[in-house]
Amino acid sequence: MIRLLITDDHAMVRRGLQVFLATQPDIEMIGEAANGKETLERAQLLNPDVVLMDLNMPLLNGIETTARLAKEQPHMKVIVLTSFIDNDHVLPAIRAGARGYLLKDIEPEDLVAAIRRVHQGQVELHPDAAGLLMTHVTTTEGADEATELGHHDETLLLDKLTRREQEVLQLIASGMNNREISEALYITEKTVKTHVSHLLDKLGVADRTQAAIYALKHGIV
Repeated sequence: MIRLLITDDHAMVRRGLQVFLATQPDIEMIGEAANGKETLERAQLLNPDVVLMDLNMPLLNGIETTARLAKEQPHMKVIVLTSFIDNDHVLPAIRAGARGYLLKDIEPEDLVAAIRRVHQGQVELHPDAAGLLMTHVTTTEGADEATELGHHDETLLLDKLTRREQEVLQLIASGMNNREISEALYITEKTVKTHVSHLLDKLGVADRTQAAIYALKHGIV
């Protein structure tokens, strides 16, 4: 069961999300919040697995709230659900620790699927958000950020990866989830998870997002 907290300053948006998501057998709606301050309070009290986070909210905006949650409750996974798709929102949200960045015009079924995948540890980005991220990491600023994320010498790190781990890294950076990677490489999902764990450790990165940034930065895709 996925314990879900909804954060949005518009009551109608919260109600609409509740009506649909409450019909899902594996999602439990444990609460809602109308601003960032309430989100932090409810998150501490209710301990959700996933937080659907609006960005433009009073008292404390979604980016600041996401950063606080990432620091104080790192096990919680934040999915940004917003109407904004630009550098001023996408990149700061991802830097703050968001595991997903989706637009409010998403189909309900796609939102449910995204919630499930993020809960399983995957990253969900709207195609336009992924495009902005890819453009960013190929610039000088993106290269500097990659260094700050703890990347080391390219050759030394890549030499640590086996051929199969490099293939898995390429597919992660192209946006595939574990199931899709297993089908592409004709291996089991369990084997994919093992390769992912090993390559994250060898690259010295914390998650798939940072691994994808590394791959994009160094032209591995």
